[in-house]
Amino acid sequence: MRSQFLPYCLPTIGEEEIAEVVDSLRSGWVTTGPKTKRFEQQFAAYVGCRHAIAVNSCTAALHLSLAALGVGPGDEVIVPTMTFCATANVVRHLGANPVLIDVDEDGLLDIQQAERNISPQTKAIIPVHFAGQACPMDEVYRLTAGNGVTLVQDAAHAVGASYRGAMVGALGQAIAFSFYATKNMTTGEGGMIATDDDGFAETCRRLSLHGMSRDAWKRYSETGSWYYEVTEPGYKDNMTDIQASLGIHQLQRLPGFIERRRHIAAIYNDAFGELPGVRLPRELEGRRHVYHLYPIRVNAKKAGIARGAFIEELRRRNIGSSVHFIPLHRHPAYRDARQHCRGGFRVADELYDEIVSLPLYPGMTDGDVQDVIEAVREISFEHQPMRVYAFQAATTTPVSNSL
Repeated sequence: MRSQFLPYCLPTIGEEEIAEVVDSLRSGWVTTGPKTKRFEQQFAAYVGCRHAIAVNSCTAALHLSLAALGVGPGDEVIVPTMTFCATANVVRHLGANPVLIDVDEDGLLDIQQAERNISPQTKAIIPVHFAGQACPMDEVYRLTAGNGVTLVQDAAHAVGASYRGAMVGALGQAIAFSFYATKNMTTGEGGMIATDDDGFAETCRRLSLHGMSRDAWKRYSETGSWYYEVTEPGYKDNMTDIQASLGIHQLQRLPGFIERRRHIAAIYNDAFGELPGVRLPRELEGRRHVYHLYPIRVNAKKAGIARGAFIEELRRRNIGSSVHFIPLHRHPAYRDARQHCRGGFRVADELYDEIVSLPLYPGMTDGDVQDVIEAVREISFEHQPMRVYAFQAATTTPVSNSL
């Protein structure tokens, strides 16, 4: 039993980030400025896209992308129900209708259901790269090819992930990333739009700052101009240099963060692989999973304990956890959307009844990882018949810190 509570997730902030933030505060550039532009250039180089537009959240990135693509009243946008509410909220904010669909066993977009739900009103599909693993993009592209349906990818979980050797972010016209505090890299709040489309990038940049003409962000600098034009009503979605100060160094450290996450996931896989009633997340062929989440499934009948009770047992042992996600069709704001889905939500409902996201982040010590393993194994074996009980004292895989 731990003496101190282990949070489900904590950001890893170093002295370099702190020094860069202080430098920004002292420079006078505390809103969008040269560090934001530097961060954008570095991020574009990292994922392999032509343009990266830094914004204040992934929600803003999704909203701007849909707005730039002309999504509006009367349009439909297909959204998997297993996602955070922001994915569908932005559709409603633009006056369009989110059409919720089911997911597959890995929490990724159900291609067959997506195809069944395409209608003449379908303007876009938002595939969600769930938990740090890319959707089957070959099938997604096939689904949308030649029918006028555009893609806006929700990559909030997937910075650093890849699909068939290509980085998520180099795989389409509009890819939205999150740098929220729990993500694989953070700017506190913040997001990014990645694209290879020059015109789309320019529209997103303009919309992100009130619809003001190009380079209006530097109108108060010695090289800027006081004159600007508002070409269309835009939004206030820009990232600040204070946020970008964090992002510059978080991005440099991201490969190490991902290596540590994958290392902990491998240890978990070894330790939990034969637990009765517990199903582990998979890394699918052709994908590089970056393990933003490590969601196990606890089958109440086989494990002898329901998911909710499992979470409470973890908490009693001072281990934090979470659930990703409460499906959108179960929320009051989206219950009306259930009637529009052709096919129902069988898999999402099964996932929701079973999933538990365990702690997994670079700042975890070897001892923290071991504590999670021991807690999960203890809870699992405590609720099994006596014939399984002999395995309770089995040793777990030793942990070695790769950082």
